[in-house]
Amino acid sequence: MLESPRLWESEPHKPMSAFAEPLVTTDWLQDNLAQSDLRIIDCSVVMRPTDDGGYTFVGGGDEWRAGHIPGSAFIDVLQELSDDTSPLPMMLPTPERFATVMERLGVGDGSRTVLYDRSNHAWAARVWWMLRVHGYESAAVLDGGWNKWLAEGRSVSSEVPNHKPCRFSVQLRSERVATREDVQNAMSDSASILINALSPEEHSGESTRFARPGRIAGSVNVYCQSLVDADDFSYHSTDQLRQIFSAAGAEPDQPVITYCGAGIAASSNALALHLLGYQDVAVYDGSLSEWAADPELPMETD
Repeated sequence: MLESPRLWESEPHKPMSAFAEPLVTTDWLQDNLAQSDLRIIDCSVVMRPTDDGGYTFVGGGDEWRAGHIPGSAFIDVLQELSDDTSPLPMMLPTPERFATVMERLGVGDGSRTVLYDRSNHAWAARVWWMLRVHGYESAAVLDGGWNKWLAEGRSVSSEVPNHKPCRFSVQLRSERVATREDVQNAMSDSASILINALSPEEHSGESTRFARPGRIAGSVNVYCQSLVDADDFSYHSTDQLRQIFSAAGAEPDQPVITYCGAGIAASSNALALHLLGYQDVAVYDGSLSEWAADPELPMETD
């Protein structure tokens, strides 16, 4: 149904992607910095200490202003790309809000977009997933991100790009978003698999940040950090990634739902699965923030 001149929902479509894979290398980005249709977005969220000795997460705008990949703009994923009307953290914003943010950055029809962050790709992967949910197929994540770019001695800028606003046409791909009901259905479907992207300690219930410890009953664990090389912050080779997911019991022809605490780490798992050719992958947006808060929903621990 037509909701506005730029927003609609129709049958799923598969437009041709501008990138053969969901990752691009630092060499590729260096060689293509001057391309007029290319948009580069810093999606960093950073950890800051608090007065009580703990820590909090904030958008990495200060770090971006101090230095970034030339031509890159900054997006505050926490503030700009989450639904502030939801009691759950980091839920998808409305399509209208998402499109407005992307248009301001010059991301939209006719553009290609490379995303990066300053950690393990989870935040960049989150934005990559959100773009795909809204029907934008021309996005990729910079393999190795800011850490690899900086380690290789590549150019750094403090200039603010001036991209003209554009039209972002939304075609929702709702099959890429899993709801609580989808997870419940998957639990009773032997052909489906639920993958928890949190740490082994959180998966087992040894530690938790949520209302209840443990995992969604019947789910398996592929820690998002295990997908990334500890030395150069790039994703492991496809052979290594395939072994990691196969060891957890995931097969390319089965429906997969990834989850974590709030759908961030789960997006990195979804990207890796897409890289491996998995066709039916959804991210549970509410993840354990929603699931663990409802005592009627089954969880288990070791």
